[in-house]
Order: sequence, then C-alpha cells, then structure tokens
Amino acid sequence: MSAFLITGIMASGKSTVAQLLAERLPRAAHVRGDAFRRMVVSGRAEMTSEPSEEAFRQLRLRYRITATAADLYAEAGFTPVVQDVVLGAELEHLASLIRTRPLHVVVLAPRPEVVAARERGRAKTGYTGGWTPALLDDVLRRETPRLGLWLDTSEQTPEETVDKIITRRDEAMIVKS
Repeated sequence: MSAFLITGIMASGKSTVAQLLAERLPRAAHVRGDAFRRMVVSGRAEMTSEPSEEAFRQLRLRYRITATAADLYAEAGFTPVVQDVVLGAELEHLASLIRTRPLHVVVLAPRPEVVAARERGRAKTGYTGGWTPALLDDVLRRETPRLGLWLDTSEQTPEETVDKIITRRDEAMIVKS
C-alpha cells in the first residue's frame, strides 16, 4: 500500500487534482484535511499571516487527525490521497505523521498570478486573514523544504497534472517501504 500527500497554496488545484488522482487509482480515498478544520464549530483559531499559538496548535491537531485517517484507510486496503495546505516545516512534520509507506509528496506550485486568477473565478474565498496568493506563494517557495515532486501547474489542466503525478510518482516518493 502507498499514500499520496498533495499540497500547495489555496486555489492551486489541490482538491481537484486529489479527487481526479483518487478516481484513477483502483481503491483510493480522498482525505481532505480542511474538513477536519471545519469540524471545529466554536473556538476555532484561523491561520492568518500572523498566526496565534492556538492557531498553530489547531493546525497540528488537524494534521494529526489527517494522518490518522490516511493510515486507517491504508490499513483497510485503500490508497489515501491526502490534500491540504501544508507549508514550511509543517510539510516534513505531516509527512512524518503519515505512517503508510511508500509516501508520495506532490507540491502544486502554479505561478501566483495564475492562482490569483483562479481565486477570482471560484465561488469560495480562500484568501483572508492578511493572505494574498503572492504572500502565500512566497512562504511556499522560501520556507517549504523541497520534498517530493514539485509541479508548476500554471499551464496544465488538472487531468494533465494527474498524468504527470502518475508517470513521475517515483520522483514524488520520499520514503520507501
């Protein structure tokens, strides 16, 4: 059994790509990390451009729950395809929490102006709390370790991105069995 971790900034295509990848695998589960954030109905501390200690604590809780869900799906014979915004040192942290091996990490890194255009075309608004696509992209590129397969998906359709992930999955593998 293996697992995938798809990350990138908001509006980089994580949800769409993770869903399409899961649909292409024989037995797979799409694990949406943000669903665990939304389960906190009172007392939620959002990750802003200047996050509080509580926001970091809740982020780490979300990642622990995500990793546990991924491993439970793997134990049941499904390939977990995890997707969430995981930036900076948190990428190595979440990768270490997911026990299923091999683990394939894919970072979607379209240009910030492409992300801004995608964000304007979406029904939901992801960029609040002082964030902009350019600021979050800077965090991605400057602070996130170069784990796994990084893809500039600016000129790709989601289907083309999934094709790349499948054909280059060995490059995405960070920890073998």
